[in-house]
Amino acid sequence: MKPIGTVHSPFKFGDAMPVQSVEGRDIEGYIDIFSEYVAGLKDLDGFSHIILLFHIHLNKKVKMQTRPFMDNVYRGIFATRSPSRPNHIGMSVVRLDRVEGNRIYIRDLDIVDGTPLLDIKPYLKVINDNDKINLGWFEKHKKREMGWHD
Repeated sequence: MKPIGTVHSPFKFGDAMPVQSVEGRDIEGYIDIFSEYVAGLKDLDGFSHIILLFHIHLNKKVKMQTRPFMDNVYRGIFATRSPSRPNHIGMSVVRLDRVEGNRIYIRDLDIVDGTPLLDIKPYLKVINDNDKINLGWFEKHKKREMGWHD
């Protein structure tokens, strides 16, 4: 894989940024897309949110179990969003403000400045409202810690 662009944010270090994009509400940033990929931005500006896949380039640790920030139990890495992953691939859903040339303006940011961007996908709500979503161990935390509702 090779990056398609670079994410720019106010966060110079990982420990200064929000743990999730929901905690980065209204924090603004932008992405500079490399020139050979600009044609791929056509029609992106019609979406309100986008999914960013990026290289977690500052974290070189790999752990198969980790203790999530809001829990006191160690969980398997694939049941968490910890950055200490085998392939160091991160994902974030951000709000899309606008696209101007090769620059994408975004908000609700939880990504460190200078992060290599691997891909962009439009966010689509594909789960039927009648579907039951199971959040595993996170279920007990969603309302208390994150203010999420069913």
